[in-house]
Amino acid sequence: MRSCKLFQSTFLVTGCAALLALGLGGTARAQPAGGAACNPAADGSNPCPRKLHLHTQQPLSTMATVGKAMFFDSALSGSGKFSCASCHVPSLHYGPAGKTSVFMGGVTGDREGRREIPSLTYLERQPPFSIGPDDAVADDVAPTIAVPVTGGAHAAKSASNTASSAANLVPQGGLFLDGRADTLHQQASGPMFDPDEMAGLPEKVTARLQTADYAAPLRDLAGIRGRKSSDFLLSEGLFALARYQIEDQKFHPYSSKFDAWLQGKARFSPSERHGYLLFNDPKKGNCAACHVDTVRGDGLPPLFTDHQYEALAAPRNPALTHTHDASYYDLGVCDQKPGGRKELAPYCGMFATPTLRNVATRHTFFHNGVFHSLEDIMDFYVLRDLEPGRFYPKGPDGKVQAYNDIPAAYQGNIDKSDAPFDRKPGEAPALNEAERKAIIAFLQTLTDGWTGDVTQADASVTPQKNP
Repeated sequence: MRSCKLFQSTFLVTGCAALLALGLGGTARAQPAGGAACNPAADGSNPCPRKLHLHTQQPLSTMATVGKAMFFDSALSGSGKFSCASCHVPSLHYGPAGKTSVFMGGVTGDREGRREIPSLTYLERQPPFSIGPDDAVADDVAPTIAVPVTGGAHAAKSASNTASSAANLVPQGGLFLDGRADTLHQQASGPMFDPDEMAGLPEKVTARLQTADYAAPLRDLAGIRGRKSSDFLLSEGLFALARYQIEDQKFHPYSSKFDAWLQGKARFSPSERHGYLLFNDPKKGNCAACHVDTVRGDGLPPLFTDHQYEALAAPRNPALTHTHDASYYDLGVCDQKPGGRKELAPYCGMFATPTLRNVATRHTFFHNGVFHSLEDIMDFYVLRDLEPGRFYPKGPDGKVQAYNDIPAAYQGNIDKSDAPFDRKPGEAPALNEAERKAIIAFLQTLTDGWTGDVTQADASVTPQKNP
């Protein structure tokens, strides 16, 4: 597959993972109308600003209003204490609070979740799951085709030439880290009925849907069938949760400094500019190969994900109780259904590439929440195979147990060919420490709610406000 699946956090909606459709080319992504690459100017300004296609907030439909009420209703959980907002905190870009690797939920609040909590932002353009030709800049539906017998070998892909790996057959789209749901409607039922998360019971949830303050409008929307069938009423409730996430612009505001910069309304600081160039440099960060940062031809802003999956071999997280069982492995895509470890073996160990928007406000990274800072994740990304002892434990024989959370049978799926994972022990890392810090500075420009920095913004324009 491709490199730079940086920050694999659980792509919940409806996750776990991806990316826009825009012509790429060159190492920079702010493209003028003609499509030529466009680097930031020396003063950090955008010499070829783009007009973005941004939706304005409209009044929520009745269905979305019901979904909003459900999102904050803790009575839908088995304990009566957890709502969707307990994990997906609105003030934290619908991501988790705290630094725990996974959510502690269940009826008694002491059950350990399987994966770390993703953000629910920027899922409105996620395509259904499929396996097909690698196209980093398409977010339409790709046809599902036969899975190859073996994984591993593939054409390399870089930030400056995403088309070079078009012959690759890659998993793409879908929600959650493993792509097992295709719509927000389907996804909503996962956490609600998971015994380790909200731990709701269908009969109790449907009873709540018939007695809550929002029950009357939901019944009206569900019609005669909803009045006769509790299953249909529940389905309509899950649909309402999906409509809320789609209609409320707070789930996809596109209000970061980077969005303002794309429109010519802000300037990068020197470190942000440096980080942006490194992010797009195919020989350095190469991040844009997967976390595509190009404006689409129709003006839609970049999502900083390609909707695809990658095996980065995050270390096993000993802080999670289930990892104490030596036979336990979470293998992502190939665990999305029974028999997947055989049928989808070339993709075992792969997890969805999440958006990098608002990544600087997170405290847990990768599917198992093993890392807790951007510094840690950048170090792993650059030094995984150069200093493996820094990330992986030693076995009884004193040797480093590299890739210790993927069985040997599937380690051929791990990305070792795309920069910066193409480095060998003894070689210099693709990014030195100062360069890694610069990329982090750029990632901080992806945080929504930017209201303008007079030291960097162009005083001649009005900074974009948080909607």
